[in-house]
Amino acid sequence: MKQFNTKEKTTDLIKKYNLFNNDQIQQIQLQHRLDLVSAFEIKEGMRVLEIGCGQGDTTVALADAVGSTGHVVAIDIADPDYGAPLTLGQATNIIKRSGLGNQITFHFEMNFAEFEVKETFDVVVLSHSSWYFQQPEHLLTYFQKIKQVAKRVCFAEWDLDYNNDSQRGHFYAATILALYSSFVTNDGNIQNLFHKTQIQELLVDAGFTISKKCLVDASYLQDGNWERDYANSIRSDFNQSPVKIQTLINSYYELMNQPRERNESLNSIVIIAE
Repeated sequence: MKQFNTKEKTTDLIKKYNLFNNDQIQQIQLQHRLDLVSAFEIKEGMRVLEIGCGQGDTTVALADAVGSTGHVVAIDIADPDYGAPLTLGQATNIIKRSGLGNQITFHFEMNFAEFEVKETFDVVVLSHSSWYFQQPEHLLTYFQKIKQVAKRVCFAEWDLDYNNDSQRGHFYAATILALYSSFVTNDGNIQNLFHKTQIQELLVDAGFTISKKCLVDASYLQDGNWERDYANSIRSDFNQSPVKIQTLINSYYELMNQPRERNESLNSIVIIAE
């Protein structure tokens, strides 16, 4: 992971809302979310729907961008007791008590496919949430509904087209965990890997036109090492899989764990469609 240098806009938000003080993990995550929201071109006064808000890392950045005249509705399918080291409920309660609280409405245990939308949003955001989907058709259904309720969709996910050998470990960890979900029922972050070309195809199938694509540096994030550690922890579970899968997986583990000067996370791909 690269040395982390806090940007001025990150420091300013932390001070302004008294959030994530002395918590470098959250500060690092926040900095990336601020960069994503900048790429999303979120403006003051917008009404934003965020799907898959998790602990609210991106929600904070969105709420700051829309300001007091805008609003963010943030939903997640997970239970408020889900998550670690802070649960979703604990993390979002901290956010709600901050100066951003009035600009955010959280809904947990909420599937967007069943969410009753009573207004038109300027933007719908899916930020690092697509790999939770178990089937492409489920994601397509979401895109089709988004087309009915919003002017624009802003999408972000890890970019599988890694640029540096230092990101190879994260790529293989993600692949291993996707294969793991094919054989073992689990609620992990990775159920299915989508390449950016497939995301674009699904958006077009839902009636959208791609208006912007760009990369956002995420190499300094901790996620690559977290995914590698988790992948290594479940290696023995593949002993129950078919022999050919075991052979493939063992090869991926060797490639993932090769010594490198440094291990970095994949970058984020941003896709905007209207």
